[in-house]
Amino acid sequence: MTADTMQDEFLLVMTTCPTKDSATELAKALVEAKIAACIQISAPVTSIYSWEDEISEESEFALHIKCMAKNYPALENKVKQLHPYQVPELIAVSLTNGLPAYFDWIKETTTP
Repeated sequence: MTADTMQDEFLLVMTTCPTKDSATELAKALVEAKIAACIQISAPVTSIYSWEDEISEESEFALHIKCMAKNYPALENKVKQLHPYQVPELIAVSLTNGLPAYFDWIKETTTP
């Protein structure tokens, strides 16, 4: 598999959740639905952001979601449905290089 054939085929999607329980619930729902192959949940991180004209500082759990690009619309819908935030962070980055066997595993794991 070359970088050309992988481009835009695989994504790393990032979001955050306010609690470990909400992060775990979201991760399990995405993997069980075969929308994502693997989701890593971080230890708490500190997020500083502006919301409704105020600077906020919160502890959150970061999720790194590995999936197929074709599954992004379903992933976005599921996150909006289950996420406790009014406007959740949802950022996707195309993966253009990586271990071909890992990309094969993502493809196999997210195909119903």
